[in-house]
Amino acid sequence: MSTKKKIVFQGEYGANSHMACRNVYPDYEPVPCATFEDCFTAMEAGEADLGMIPIENSVAGRVADIHHLLPRSSLQIIGEYFLPIRFQLMGLPDAKIEDLATVQSHVMALGQCRKVIRELGLRPIIGADTAGSARQVAERGDRSASALAPEMAAEAYGLKILRRDVEDEAHNTTRFLILSRDTLRAANNGQTVITTFIFRVRNVPAALYKALGGFATNGVNMTKLESYQLEGQFFASMFYADVEGHPDDRSVSLALEELAFYSAELKLLGVYRADPFRDKIREPEANRALRPTPGI
Repeated sequence: MSTKKKIVFQGEYGANSHMACRNVYPDYEPVPCATFEDCFTAMEAGEADLGMIPIENSVAGRVADIHHLLPRSSLQIIGEYFLPIRFQLMGLPDAKIEDLATVQSHVMALGQCRKVIRELGLRPIIGADTAGSARQVAERGDRSASALAPEMAAEAYGLKILRRDVEDEAHNTTRFLILSRDTLRAANNGQTVITTFIFRVRNVPAALYKALGGFATNGVNMTKLESYQLEGQFFASMFYADVEGHPDDRSVSLALEELAFYSAELKLLGVYRADPFRDKIREPEANRALRPTPGI
């Protein structure tokens, strides 16, 4: 019986999430799950120690399921990881580009590789995940079928890469959240920290404006703010937010205090070290400066 700690991911062996697990936690045993909900269930039941869960992609946007699963769970965010995404178009070992008629992959991957799909005139087929699509192509033995998946999947299922790095954008990157049952907050020692929380404002005029005012007046940088409907109700919106800073910082503490006053619900989801990759994607200071409009 394996004594290794376990980390769950959604998909099959060879998926981008599997690659993220291997890159960040090479000593952990990666455990594939069919759905994100299965990942959460395994962690909450104590069957796994950590989870590597994608939250957003720079091309395809957010992974909507996570915004609903995470707030309802007892799990905490203890870290983040940015993975540059490279998709390979792969088929059977004896297949050629001109043989292809279909391409199968996760819906997010298909959306990130529209150019090559259109160029080759392929019919997209939505699969449960990228690596699973590669496995199914290998099992079917149809030379007209192809998959979009990471290189690991081609190695795992004996497929040939017909065209490399077919993602639409070179900056294609997925941000993963690392989840745990335990609340492990990053130390407040001067290094960049991300604080993630959800909130629902009170039903009063200008509540969102007032709730967020504390972050502006206290100089707290909010790097993400997204809204999503609550339980299918158009009138009830929940907000998901990331800010730079630790709740023990006076500026962040004051901003959260003001937010709480105007909120009907506020829940911290994690306080964790920022991935160094953020420095590569940070907007230049010159672009962030407010410039007066000519003639005003």
